[in-house]
Amino acid sequence: MIARLRGELLEVADGSVVVEAGGVGYQVLVPESVLAGLPPVGEAVDLHIRQVFREDGVSLYGFSAPFQRRLFDLLLEVKGCGPKIGLALLGLLGEDAVVGAIQAQDVRALCRAPGVGAKLAERIVLELRDKVQHEALVRRSEAVARRGAARADDDLVLALLELGYRRAEAEDAAAHARSQSDVLEEQLKIAVRSLSR
Repeated sequence: MIARLRGELLEVADGSVVVEAGGVGYQVLVPESVLAGLPPVGEAVDLHIRQVFREDGVSLYGFSAPFQRRLFDLLLEVKGCGPKIGLALLGLLGEDAVVGAIQAQDVRALCRAPGVGAKLAERIVLELRDKVQHEALVRRSEAVARRGAARADDDLVLALLELGYRRAEAEDAAAHARSQSDVLEEQLKIAVRSLSR
């Protein structure tokens, strides 16, 4: 299974790229948002890959960040949402807007992507609302971890504030979570669980 691809960007076409790695040129389908952020042809590129096996062949889908790939995987779990529609949602709306639309149950926003009708959009919201919430927490905790442990206490409270909790309850939940774990990601999960009761 190919999970990551680093190499020279050989070609850029509408909706796909060719990356040479180890003397082999790999065709990778990418969302429009990834195309817009690519370096010039001839330079190095690094893509997070999802390899999809189907009856008619094997396709590679490329993303600029692990979160994009995880969101793509979640979209593929929804019946009727194949790779083409997943790419269209991520390419047209972007991952933040897709997550926001699912969390806000904004079916109309999802329907802006080609191939997404009202029924499919409703199914995406219904099936992915809780999973997307979890992914948003994981993404936030990854960002917090990257900024370093020196600001971990403040970042835990900030993460809870960004999720919509009031400062007083966020600080109480953060204090409780710190007493249960020293790992920031676990602290965030514990705090959200305690606030959800």
